[in-house]
Amino acid sequence: MTKVTNEQNDDTQRAGDEVHDVVVIGAGAAGLNAALLLGRARRKVAVIDAGEPRNAPASHMHGFLSRDGLSPATLLELGRAEIARYGVRLIRGRVEQIDHGYHVRLEGGPVLRARRVLVATGLRDELPGIPGVRERWGKDLLHCAYCHAYEVRDQPFAVLGTHPGAVHQALLLRQWSDDIVLLRHTLDLTADDAERLAARGVRTVEGEIEHLVVDGGRLRGIGLTDGRIVPRAVAFLFPRAVPNDALLTRLGCDKDDNGWVATDRTGRTSVFGVWAAGNVIDPRAQVVTAAGMGSAAAFALNADLLEEDVDRAVERRRAGTAGA
Repeated sequence: MTKVTNEQNDDTQRAGDEVHDVVVIGAGAAGLNAALLLGRARRKVAVIDAGEPRNAPASHMHGFLSRDGLSPATLLELGRAEIARYGVRLIRGRVEQIDHGYHVRLEGGPVLRARRVLVATGLRDELPGIPGVRERWGKDLLHCAYCHAYEVRDQPFAVLGTHPGAVHQALLLRQWSDDIVLLRHTLDLTADDAERLAARGVRTVEGEIEHLVVDGGRLRGIGLTDGRIVPRAVAFLFPRAVPNDALLTRLGCDKDDNGWVATDRTGRTSVFGVWAAGNVIDPRAQVVTAAGMGSAAAFALNADLLEEDVDRAVERRRAGTAGA
């Protein structure tokens, strides 16, 4: 972890006297990659982060070329070191509010002035209140097949029917194991669902889930309310993704039909000067995708700032010529 020194804290207190080209809120893959490109473009950038990454429970991440198997914590540590080389300031803190203008207000801290703002605050996984779920999350209770299934391949899988996405999840996971059980729990299955699951070789078990059975620090099975225990080595569930978009909502950013903040392909929101990238606008974005979204936002932000810089330069030139 990068430590915030007293010198950095003093520097932070003076930040309100400066105007940053871009203030990035959130130092995950999207925010750090955006800051990296903007720093290399010699923009004055500050990154504010509360230190609560979504993938903190995971020991490894996968599907990122050249970084496959790296721990998420190590990726962020490397990213923080890289942006520092380009003069990007990292500030530990939580943003309370963004005022139009833009003044970025930290809880109990300074106010940073910015020409543009990039919000990359991610999302949080809302987990069902089944005993054992939170304790095993990111260990042998998993979510993303592409992120984790290869490492637990060929073991007995359980898919917990806590979300409508569980059916697709079970069908997909059949690629990594021949032994898949979908525990219905409270999930309603259509006749088409049942036929597709059966055709794919996925067994369905009736009954509500009561708890996860853990022994010796490992998942051993799924306990049902009728007393049965379904032996399993690995479980998957589909959490409810809740975007950390309160800052964007307060600014009045438009949302799509699904309730997520709407942006163009570069991450530009409906509010002038405000961009968003990563899981705060796309629950499906993996780490590598979020990093790419940060890159796209950085290019667009720099281009937008360039247009403003040129317009101001032209105005100054015309004013100087007129006064000559």
